[in-house]
Amino acid sequence: MELAPFFADVDAQPWAELQHAYGSAADVPDRLRALAGDDGEAASEAVSELYGSILHQGSVYEATARAVPYLARLAGAGYRTEDLLALLGGIAESGDDRGDTDEAACRAAVIGQLPLILAAVDAEAAGTRQAAVWAAAMTGAAGQVLPVLRRRRETEKDPLVRAEILGAMAHLDPAGTAAEVSGAMDAAEPAEVRIAALLACVDAALRWDPAHHQAMLSLLPADGLVEGRLDLTRNEPLQYVVEALLLRDTDADREAAYALLDAALRSRLPEVREEALWAAETACRLSRCAPERLVAPVEALAADPDCAPTTYSLLKKLGPRAAATAPVLARLAAGEGDRADRALEALVAVAPERAAPLLARDLGQRPRALGEACGFPTGRTADASFPYDRALLDAIRTRLGADDLDANEPFLLVSLLAAWGSRASAALPELRSALRRFPKAVPKALAAVCPPDQRAATAELLTAAARSGTGDERLAAARAVRELTGETGPLLTAVAARLARGGQGIREAAGLAAELGPEAAGLVPALRSALSAPEGDRTIPQLDGDVEIAAALWRITGGAQEAVPVLTGVFAQAGQPWMRWTFTRASRVAARIGAEARPLVPALEGLLTDPLQTPAAVLALHAIAPESLDGPRLAGLLLDSAEEDADAVTALEALVALGRTALTEDHRRRLRALAERDLRVVSSGLEPGVAPADERLREQAREAARVLG
Repeated sequence: MELAPFFADVDAQPWAELQHAYGSAADVPDRLRALAGDDGEAASEAVSELYGSILHQGSVYEATARAVPYLARLAGAGYRTEDLLALLGGIAESGDDRGDTDEAACRAAVIGQLPLILAAVDAEAAGTRQAAVWAAAMTGAAGQVLPVLRRRRETEKDPLVRAEILGAMAHLDPAGTAAEVSGAMDAAEPAEVRIAALLACVDAALRWDPAHHQAMLSLLPADGLVEGRLDLTRNEPLQYVVEALLLRDTDADREAAYALLDAALRSRLPEVREEALWAAETACRLSRCAPERLVAPVEALAADPDCAPTTYSLLKKLGPRAAATAPVLARLAAGEGDRADRALEALVAVAPERAAPLLARDLGQRPRALGEACGFPTGRTADASFPYDRALLDAIRTRLGADDLDANEPFLLVSLLAAWGSRASAALPELRSALRRFPKAVPKALAAVCPPDQRAATAELLTAAARSGTGDERLAAARAVRELTGETGPLLTAVAARLARGGQGIREAAGLAAELGPEAAGLVPALRSALSAPEGDRTIPQLDGDVEIAAALWRITGGAQEAVPVLTGVFAQAGQPWMRWTFTRASRVAARIGAEARPLVPALEGLLTDPLQTPAAVLALHAIAPESLDGPRLAGLLLDSAEEDADAVTALEALVALGRTALTEDHRRRLRALAERDLRVVSSGLEPGVAPADERLREQAREAARVLG
């Protein structure tokens, strides 16, 4: 290829007017020149920078499609061929052919380069052949690609390339290649091909039978067999198979998944057990019966002195069901270092009464276990489920005075004290001393543990704290004063000061004003002044603050004259998907206002097209104008939201509000399924909190089914 005319064509393109992940694409020509240069390090850097700009974390842009022909021509001319074919495959993978979008344009651009890509399927270098196979498959152009792949498969000898070809064929035509995929499970095939065949069988939804089971077990550990593949979605084969089988949600496939896990967890090979532990974590995230099904093999693993750290993570998910492991965990927790902390962390979940004294013994060296006792990082606060322990109380008292507390530790320590309440009253002196050091963390605990005869002195200390410090610190102290004595003066002063400062703290301050209700009448001018300017673009924090101010104005004044126009202004920002939770919060405020929020009905009805916003919108519409609702239609939309894990808690709340007459028999069947099916409904959020949140939702669904049955 003549580079001079090639780069003349490159330079003729309006790159500066095109956009990629970092703005103007004016840098693309320099990257292309580096690819064709003699400096190998610069060429490698150019590949990396192109991945970051025109294929940023799987996203493509208008500049991406324009770059595709030049990338393909460089690859065809032998410049970084393998790297550029993989990049072209990633660009094609990012979208589909439908619509007038950057994704569709990119897919079409790569399809346009298929002659160059398919020519590389017969390249001398195995890595180039593999990259070409993958890139061609990602275009989805089965009619052009499959004949070439079938021809190449007849002569290909390299195991990874054969595996890539098989995976590509299954990707392009799962049903049509089922027979070839099944045949590739033959023991005569290389292990890389056999594992690709098993994964393709799953993708083709073929019945998982004993032959598949035995083949999968015979190939474990399997992660190494796919290390060289370009498909990163199947880079943990056992986990992928278990997840796919569980998502089928049939009794037979569930049994197959747990049979695989049981056998792999009991393997004599530590590498197999490690892969099985990761797959078991996935099962706990997806399947409600996972804890019961996994207890036996995981208990056996826990007794192994060389058990992997992943075992402890899995035991946390099994919780009290794995109580038989408590003696082993207690023995391990009595040791030193991170391993002991991990074991104690698991013991907190499995047998908290045995964990408490061990946590007390070495509190400063057990950050993981302390976090688990306090519900960190799931967001759950410590509660009475973690047992009160006098030795742990004494350890916390000592620890509060230590000089080496990290950023989170004070909040965790005082959360336990607050949960224990008056039983932790002995810690009052230490909490008073710690107030100056940790003015945001300590006030709530002070109010919780304070005995009656110490309330006056403690309130005086907190009142002084409410007059100094930052806005958040003053609010924390003032809230504690109110909780301790009922006195609202310090809180009113602190809220007024926080509103005057502006910024992201407005939302919390307005929420506190709403809690105070008519007692906060003096804050109305400050609330009005804290509203964001309606003209121009407003940020999410500003809109969230406006929603809370609207709620406060309504609660304080008892009328909706000011609140409804504020909410109208918030809903006027509709069409911006990153503001969906803001609109959900605004809908909840509208629901509290009720009939006086009737001007908001058109905006609320507009939210019904988004499953995430439907539940709160239905609650609001029911509170505002229940007589005008199409109950069965809304019930169906709410169940759609719940089944998609789109604010499922609010969806069930709204379903109950609609009442029995809104539900058809099919609606009731779907509601019962939410309560009793094995697949978890809640699947998003911080991973440690998924299963507990789903269990709470399951109970909510059961209660809703009872009420609406």
